[in-house]
Amino acid sequence: MSRRVSNRRKALVTVIAWAIGIAIFFPILWTVLTSFKTEAEAIASPPSFVFFDWTLENYTEVNERSDYFLHFMNSVIISLGSTLLGLAIAIPAAWSMAFVPAKRTKDVLMWMLSTKMLPPVGVLIPIYLLFRDFGLLDTRTGLVIVLTLINLPIIVWMLFTYFKEIPGEILEAARMDGAGLWEEVIHVLTPMAVPGIASTLLLNVILAWNEAFWTLNLTAAKAAPLTAFIASYSSPEGLFYAKLSAASTLAIAPILVLGWFSQKQLVRGLTFGAVK
Repeated sequence: MSRRVSNRRKALVTVIAWAIGIAIFFPILWTVLTSFKTEAEAIASPPSFVFFDWTLENYTEVNERSDYFLHFMNSVIISLGSTLLGLAIAIPAAWSMAFVPAKRTKDVLMWMLSTKMLPPVGVLIPIYLLFRDFGLLDTRTGLVIVLTLINLPIIVWMLFTYFKEIPGEILEAARMDGAGLWEEVIHVLTPMAVPGIASTLLLNVILAWNEAFWTLNLTAAKAAPLTAFIASYSSPEGLFYAKLSAASTLAIAPILVLGWFSQKQLVRGLTFGAVK
């Protein structure tokens, strides 16, 4: 009887998991399908799911109207640049909080996390004025700096969690063998935390890639990433749903491919240190 109940429970959990997965994936699928429709078919009611005249016209027009490669390279440079800079700052910070904690370490961590609760629009004007005065508007450098700052609390929190799972005795043994501070961090701690660092890197690349608020407000043309590329297809004349879907598909395709091929590493990192 208990086995039958257990099987029913597993079947129910499986059904619920599939339902949630389909619900999450459906908007992406619908966007991709809409990108192959004409504008008339994109707004047709009732909408057609598969049986429509497939066309590549939207992709052709998007590539002719905008420099996709420029926006793509901006996204790559900004996402990787902000993530690597964030890791360079967060690894020593997380090390000190994990292995040399002070009385206020938990308070500092909570304060850092609380900054994520601040609405970005609340600090837009001062940051905009600072960027204007320092010549950072519409530059990749400016976006790398601001995305590093807004994602740094998440990077520090994730690395702190991973580092706390590493036995401190290993680092003490390294010190007894003559390892200095940087040797301890770079040659002992970092290799042991590679799964956690890799998952942190991947997650923050995704967050930086998808960031829209700051990229739309601090860039115009030269440093505009793919989020600005998508937004350019919203105009006072209205929304061009098919072209907007084509632009969205081109923008999300690279990060979807990255997530697909790195999913094992991402899951391994997110479960790093878990009780087996």
